[in-house]
Amino acid sequence: MKKFNRTLVTTALPYANGPVHIGHLAGVYVPADIYTRYLRMKGEDVLLIGGSDEHGVPITIKAQKEGITPQDVVDKYHNIIKDSFEKFGITFDIYSRTSSETHHETASEFFKTLNEKGEFIVKTSEQYYDAVANQFLADRYITGTCPHCNNDGAYGDQCESCGTSLNATDLINPTSSITGNKPELKETKHWYLPLDKYENDLKKWILEDHKEWKPNVYGQCKSWLDTGLHPRAVTRDLNWGVPVPAEGAEGKVLYVWFDAPIGYISATKELTPDWEKYWKADDSKMVHFIGKDNIVFHCIIFPAMLKAEGSYILPENVPANEFLNLEGDKISTSRNWAVWLHEYLEEFPDKQDVLRYVLTANAPETKDNDFTWKDFQARNNNELVAILGNFVNRALVLTHKYYNGIIPAQGELTDFDKETLAQIPVLKEQVEKNLETYHFREALKEAMNLARLGNKYLADTEPWKLIKTDEERVKTIMNISLQITANLSTLIEPFLPFTANKLREFLNIEVLAWENIGANVIADGHRINTVSLLFEKIEDETIQAQVDKLLATKAANEAEKKVVAPAKENINFDDFMKLDVRVGTITAAEKVAKTKKLLKLTVDTGIDQRTIVSGIAEHYKPEEIIGKQVSILVNLEPKQLKGIESQGMILMAEDADGKLSFVSPDQNIKPGSEIR
Repeated sequence: MKKFNRTLVTTALPYANGPVHIGHLAGVYVPADIYTRYLRMKGEDVLLIGGSDEHGVPITIKAQKEGITPQDVVDKYHNIIKDSFEKFGITFDIYSRTSSETHHETASEFFKTLNEKGEFIVKTSEQYYDAVANQFLADRYITGTCPHCNNDGAYGDQCESCGTSLNATDLINPTSSITGNKPELKETKHWYLPLDKYENDLKKWILEDHKEWKPNVYGQCKSWLDTGLHPRAVTRDLNWGVPVPAEGAEGKVLYVWFDAPIGYISATKELTPDWEKYWKADDSKMVHFIGKDNIVFHCIIFPAMLKAEGSYILPENVPANEFLNLEGDKISTSRNWAVWLHEYLEEFPDKQDVLRYVLTANAPETKDNDFTWKDFQARNNNELVAILGNFVNRALVLTHKYYNGIIPAQGELTDFDKETLAQIPVLKEQVEKNLETYHFREALKEAMNLARLGNKYLADTEPWKLIKTDEERVKTIMNISLQITANLSTLIEPFLPFTANKLREFLNIEVLAWENIGANVIADGHRINTVSLLFEKIEDETIQAQVDKLLATKAANEAEKKVVAPAKENINFDDFMKLDVRVGTITAAEKVAKTKKLLKLTVDTGIDQRTIVSGIAEHYKPEEIIGKQVSILVNLEPKQLKGIESQGMILMAEDADGKLSFVSPDQNIKPGSEIR
């Protein structure tokens, strides 16, 4: 295996058009932080690089909705995201942003280098243009009907209803989301990176040289490569982003997928003057932590960019995770269906490690997983409290009780003592093996097994009973229990850093070196500090409050759907003229027996007195509506309802809460008057 002298760890750049949520954390930032903390504890040269992606159409859409500038948007959310990461304990060496001057310069120079080498293809194509707004439309500014599922709200790049990737020209009845007008196709010039030029190199690099990559990553790459690569535009007609530094490119910016990964380079430049040794030296290792939606960009497109430039190393691994769902539904920022990090930090103070633990224990490493608040509660109460917290509390409390907080000396060790202590380096090795291969969920399980080992040791030796008959034996038992506790403070550090720090404060020790795990790491006669509970139970009412919060979100989303129900398919004028809608007056009303919703109405239509059965009984009492003027479709084919022939339909309006109201004239009018 190749020896590396330094490691560069990058994390996907979150869009600065909203806060970060638990899906981002589980997919990218928690595993990246665990890996980086582990390497640091081993004394390795490692950098963790992050930053906000502040260009692209989502930013401009957010700005338009809020009536502010794109810069206002990114300033707001960059600060929220950066602050949340810091409070959550994500230990970036730098958290930068792509709107910085250094990034603009770096991205421009990268483009110019490729352009001067003749790496781009310049060609003209047709793109949708909004004549009223006087601008070309990015895919997200175009909506229409999906040709695959008939969803009326599909975007120009994807239908979020059926998940199909689209081209804007695929949409039926495309509409500009800026003005609401139908866009026109107009010629525009763009620069393209010929990915097909690097197809064979990428096939060898990934499919032959990196078979150890995670199956979900390797499989997606293979699918793309087997299908065949094609040139991809690196420029966009937009006024927000890095201006394209080329003649004839006025009014164009670098496409965000080209611009954003260069943000890793520019952030490293900001961090250190020695940035090139992390990016260009053969003995440097680069690892990208991303979600599955970014696999193609980090495994195929960005490597093609780096190869085209010629002086950069390629990533050694891209351990992408799948998606984390929330309570059985896909996390959606637009629907507010998420657990937002900044809100969690406010509502669960000092519980960063509870969330870190749950997200790691339930990490979507090879398939989509689901976060539920009940599971969050169960893992806290049954694992963190009952296993880790219980062992630590018993070991430290008994030391205070029996020895006034002074660690007693070990006596002669029994075979059981030796077997117990021998398990510590074995568990350390298992944690290392799993961290080195990016199996963070399994690594956490092995680290927690040290707490399980401690609990078993105390349960089997029962020092609270032996203290009455064999105090010397108890001294050895408590010493070994405290050695396990001290080793725990190091072994859990990458996963639960706040807890590890708290544990060291209890033990009154400094951070222990990773290499020392397994030895007697805490001296006889050492005094420990006063202890408190490491974790506390989370009660049902706390969890129910979070569930209720999500239910309220779901209800609001359903109500909004009703408020903005999409228009039905167009009909022609002749079809409309077939409808005979008139004003009628209700002359009698009664409930239909054995039903909750139906009323039997007698209506004077001006043509005749007729019977209509209407599902309005939950909204109106019969006596309230006699004499009410309503709108009625009089030429609807009669239908039998509960043995009654209904001869027409009353027109009703339904609001977001499902409440029905009559569609009535604003003044009394002669029954039979036509509604046109």
